[in-house]
Amino acid sequence: MSEKDIGQTMITAAMKVHSALGSGLLQSAYELCLVHEPTRRGSLVRKQVPIARRYEDLTVDDAYRIDLLVNNRLVVAGTALEAVLPVHRGRLLSYPGSGEFKLGYRPNVTVARSRDGITRMLHGL
Repeated sequence: MSEKDIGQTMITAAMKVHSALGSGLLQSAYELCLVHEPTRRGSLVRKQVPIARRYEDLTVDDAYRIDLLVNNRLVVAGTALEAVLPVHRGRLLSYPGSGEFKLGYRPNVTVARSRDGITRMLHGL
């Protein structure tokens, strides 16, 4: 499955979850549903994946924690914010840049229409 296919699966899942649940729940509730949807379609979804970063000769083992990692290729950073600010985009950008991940999504569940709340970040695609 390509990054594009995995990404489309996650967009579809995020839109379905948002349509069913609406906005206003805790981020953890959306996260569980965003794991459930692609998993039942055959994707491997891991939660709270620690990512190490190197600084000079030091390895920081738990420098990042990816909310969801889909098929070991797509980063999903959950969001329940009034607005996605540049700092939130920057964090999402740093996850794919921290390793072999080229594609990341940040679905914001507080928006009225789910498609308006999806931020996409690419590295080298």
